[in-house]
Amino acid sequence: MNEGAQAANPLRGIGLKVASVIGFVGMSSLIKSAGSLPPGQLVFFRSFFAIFPIVLILAWRSELRGALRTSQPLGHVIRGGVGVVSMGLGFYALTLLPLPEWIAIGYAQPLIIVLIGALFMGETVRMFRWGAVIVGFLGVLVISWPKLTLLTSAEGLQRTQAVGVLICLASAAVSAVALTYVRILVRTERTPTVVLWFSLTASTAALMTLPFGWASLSPGQAAALIGAGFCGGVAQMLMTEAYRHAELSTVAPFEYVSLLLGVVIGFFAFGEAPSAYVLVGGTIVIAAGLVIIWREHRLNIDRMKLKPLAPPQ
Repeated sequence: MNEGAQAANPLRGIGLKVASVIGFVGMSSLIKSAGSLPPGQLVFFRSFFAIFPIVLILAWRSELRGALRTSQPLGHVIRGGVGVVSMGLGFYALTLLPLPEWIAIGYAQPLIIVLIGALFMGETVRMFRWGAVIVGFLGVLVISWPKLTLLTSAEGLQRTQAVGVLICLASAAVSAVALTYVRILVRTERTPTVVLWFSLTASTAALMTLPFGWASLSPGQAAALIGAGFCGGVAQMLMTEAYRHAELSTVAPFEYVSLLLGVVIGFFAFGEAPSAYVLVGGTIVIAAGLVIIWREHRLNIDRMKLKPLAPPQ
């Protein structure tokens, strides 16, 4: 499939992205509810149990046959390895930070994706989008700065959360690389192939952490982690399909929907009220995303006006 075909339906890509965000927030909430557990164990449950809904969806769509057939096995393995590192860092940070703050700091990821798309994938990023990226990074800095300033002076919980901020930022950077691999893979690979290969490679890599010590799980913890895997599998399918229909830099800003969900779930499920820095910084990042959305909408209208009419029959 060529690039033009992939980016031909941005509205569908945006809709799929929003649906995937809802699934991923549900996944993160379930993981956080399971408590502090080894990152490798969290990655295994998220990856292994994601396989089941993926297989069911593929069987229902009659796409299961040949789903693992690929022309880029090495690309899938690399994408899986990068994804495991990103998930491990992200889940560990989630055990150290409040859910709204973890989500808000993760907003660095779509901004980095825009940079990668422009610098390495030849995507066109115009002035409005560049301005929005700069403003978005300022918003991420507002969210992160109070914790980062505590690195040298704080103790106990505050210092732990400061370390969590750094780990979360590292996870966002690695995740941006992983999603860039997704964009490359969907040029030639089907969505089921990309998702199944990732779940299998990630499960295998995470299982290798078993000798380093996994915790015994209560029935509630096991149920939460299995549920997280199911949510992650469905969200993974939606996300991968989103990048097939729209450019990275178009759908990435819709990650910001997760802040609203994170604030609500964090408050009612975990008693975590967002700080003023999270609210202000998150608002800045969301505003930057809205600028991108508005600009893309105007550009699509202009393209339609310039599209030549079909000759009369």
